[in-house]
Amino acid sequence: MMVSNKDISNGDTEKQVEDRLLDAAEGLFAEKGFDGTSIREITSQAECNLAAVNYHFGGKEKLYSEVFRRRLIAIRDIRIDSIERVMSQKDHEPTLEELIRAFAIAFIEPLVDKSQGQRFIRMTIREMLDPRLQKRVFAEEMAIPTLSALGKAMSRVCPDLGQRETVMSIISVVGQLMNAIHLNEMFVAKEDLGLPMLNLTEIVDHIVEFSTAGIRAAVKEKTE
Repeated sequence: MMVSNKDISNGDTEKQVEDRLLDAAEGLFAEKGFDGTSIREITSQAECNLAAVNYHFGGKEKLYSEVFRRRLIAIRDIRIDSIERVMSQKDHEPTLEELIRAFAIAFIEPLVDKSQGQRFIRMTIREMLDPRLQKRVFAEEMAIPTLSALGKAMSRVCPDLGQRETVMSIISVVGQLMNAIHLNEMFVAKEDLGLPMLNLTEIVDHIVEFSTAGIRAAVKEKTE
């Protein structure tokens, strides 16, 4: 199968066509869900031939998987880069506070973005309610690499913490960050109800203070 005449006449490369399909599909899947989105809607919005989804991705299901995979990889890279920047400082040994703060900011900022971040959250909620991805996609593309990088960094700044306590500390930090994001979405959506507006900078400050105190308490208990 050839790339459509319309695509060729526009001078598009295959990568450009694929990106348009991914962008269109991401918005539609977030808004309407997998079942509520048709291939015709995707290709129409992406200004592609109707056969383009099959040609480039092998079907709607694989396109859906690639939409998630693209976003997961981007978020993963942002988080790992933030960890590596803190740990590669030359002027001083990184602190636990610096590590948790850098990770927290890198965790929150992409997800509170008013376009891509909010679409990804909506897609993720839909996926949780109506699973279509293989469970390993989230684990392999984002969770395992990120936890590995953060775990190694925490072992360096808190060498006495222990592997199990390190994992539990990371789970606690991630849980707080996820809850902050969901609360932020809920409060922003209901401004007219008089709910308090959340300041994400203050939330990050609290999570850093709360988490580092807890981690250091765990280290103290372990070493006493």
